Amino acid sequence: MGGTSETKQTQSSTTNPWEPAQPMLKGILGQLDSNLSNTGVTGAESGALTSLVNNANTATSQYAPQIEGYAKTLLSGGGATDQAGAVDQNYKRFVDQTNPLASNTNYDPYNTPGFKDALSTTIADITNQTNGQFAAAGRDFSGANSQTLGRGIMQGVSPTIAAQYNANRDAQQGAARGLYDAGNNSAGILSGMNQNKLSNQGQGIAATGAATEAANYGANATLQAEAARRGIPVQALGLLAQIGIPIAGLGGQSSGTSTGTQTDSGMRQFQQFGSGFSGLFGGPGGGSAGNFMKLFG
Repeated sequence: MGGTSETKQTQSSTTNPWEPAQPMLKGILGQLDSNLSNTGVTGAESGALTSLVNNANTATSQYAPQIEGYAKTLLSGGGATDQAGAVDQNYKRFVDQTNPLASNTNYDPYNTPGFKDALSTTIADITNQTNGQFAAAGRDFSGANSQTLGRGIMQGVSPTIAAQYNANRDAQQGAARGLYDAGNNSAGILSGMNQNKLSNQGQGIAATGAATEAANYGANATLQAEAARRGIPVQALGLLAQIGIPIAGLGGQSSGTSTGTQTDSGMRQFQQFGSGFSGLFGGPGGGSAGNFMKLFG
């Protein structure tokens, strides 16, 4: 046979390691409290933000239309092919001026303007010179006269005829070569113009982004300024909170109650009862009878 006994105990403790620093900490907290009213946007900050917005709006109104016009001009080619018609016209004029020479492959010297007159003059000079020589010798109209005259005319006009033939050929081929070069030159110029146009259009695509940014510059500046108006007080409060909140958590007090239960055996309970009974009737300070009478008053 056994029994149980129950005990209860209440404990309380206080930790305050910062007690010596309390005056200084209170001073810090006091300064934090006084600065709570200064966390808003100051007048100087508000004026600066307003100036940023105004400047951005001014820049947008002044430069955005010009940037937009520049982008549109580039997208349309930037005038790179504006002179294409003039280049083409110059080529056509060159063709007209070099034809029919450039396409004429008939190199007959006698078809050359003025050639017959020059040739007739040469023949007349040779004839007069040869006949005069034979006439002076009294042999004019002789067989030798005719033979010498024919040889002289042949020797005199052959180089002239050959030279004119070669000149006609060179002139035609030079004109044809000039047409070929002019065609290539014109094609190169026009191709370069088209490439410049494509390049300008590519730059125009990039310029559209700048035009959009310029158009949105004022609005973006307004958004940034308003975000700063909200962010500056929050940032200031955050700085104060980083100091105040840790101080508020310094030190502390704790309390608690503990309960314990103990179970004793029958023998131990009997011993405890015997010890108490012995003290009551036979212990120091009185006889057994006297102690017994204490039970009944």
